[in-house]
Amino acid sequence: MQGAAHLYDGQSATRHPVQVVLSRERQALVITGAGHAAPLVWPLQDLRELHDHADDGQLILTRHLETGDESLRDPARLVIEDPEMAAWLRRTRPRLARRDLRAGTWRRIGLRAGGALAAVLLMIFVILPALAGTLSRLIPMEKEIAFGRDVKAQIERVFGATEAGELDCSAPDGVAGLDRMVARLTEGQEIGYPLDVSVIDHEMMNAFAMPGGQIVVMRGLLEGADGPDMVAAVLAHEIGHVVHRDPTRNALRTAGSVGLLGLLFGDFSGGAAMVFLGERMISASYSRDAEAKADAFAFDMLRHAGLPPSALGDMFERFRQEFGDDDGPGAHFASHPRLSDRIAAAGAASTGDSPHRSSLSPEDWRALQDICDIRANTRDTD
Repeated sequence: MQGAAHLYDGQSATRHPVQVVLSRERQALVITGAGHAAPLVWPLQDLRELHDHADDGQLILTRHLETGDESLRDPARLVIEDPEMAAWLRRTRPRLARRDLRAGTWRRIGLRAGGALAAVLLMIFVILPALAGTLSRLIPMEKEIAFGRDVKAQIERVFGATEAGELDCSAPDGVAGLDRMVARLTEGQEIGYPLDVSVIDHEMMNAFAMPGGQIVVMRGLLEGADGPDMVAAVLAHEIGHVVHRDPTRNALRTAGSVGLLGLLFGDFSGGAAMVFLGERMISASYSRDAEAKADAFAFDMLRHAGLPPSALGDMFERFRQEFGDDDGPGAHFASHPRLSDRIAAAGAASTGDSPHRSSLSPEDWRALQDICDIRANTRDTD
């Protein structure tokens, strides 16, 4: 078997027309042509196909060769032009597609990949948290408050509002009751921020703190609580986040983590999902620690206000009845500690509680629960 081909010798860009003949023993290709004083012999077992070219109809060969680098490839290239010979070689030589690696290559790759992974983990779990903590202390308060207002406006849009403040509940008696609750919790306390606590008209049973001392309570939390002390306990918890500057720190840390993960995984198909899952696991570990510290702050604040820390445990029990606890693999992606653990911590903090005065009178509590009635009446007349 023989056929026409051309050879690039790897020393110049010159294209050498050659003839290729299968050796008598069918163990090698014998290459002859102008410019070659003696035939070149390429053993069939050393042949390797190159795929990095535009014409898939061509068969471009090199050969395995001991070199001074990782390639282990002869720089010469043989382009087989005869279709019959190209088809025979592809059919009979399974080693054509073999990848040649020098001994120890995978070990070196593993060491370098491990070093890169360690650097990324160091950035995410050590450097970024420290940097976020430092930056959160350096941001001027007025800038942080403005940022928090923007965050609240974005959240309201997610809940269906078309403009900032559209979902705010503002029945005067309810607002007065909320102010009295906040005043009792913060009396004699150094908060560090001018608190801005508001209620928005949404059925979700939740409350959250935002940068700049802003706290939002959802209507669903007021409807789901069995009494004002449970709401006061949740507020104390969110005030703990404000005092610790958790919302600002978490926003800075999340932005850095997502940016780093985006650089790591790139914009390939599925990359966004990997970034999301990575960020969720990172933020979950941060948030669980912040939540535990906010719980401890709430226990102290409630005791100082003459309210039982067990009220926070009662609210957690209500959450557990409504949503269940975080168990199994999903717990790794939960942004809060397990509710059963938090209920136990609240119980331990409540040991020896003395009789107390409710955080609101029955009248104020009813007014607070009805704080969204003005918005409800407005919707009914629209």
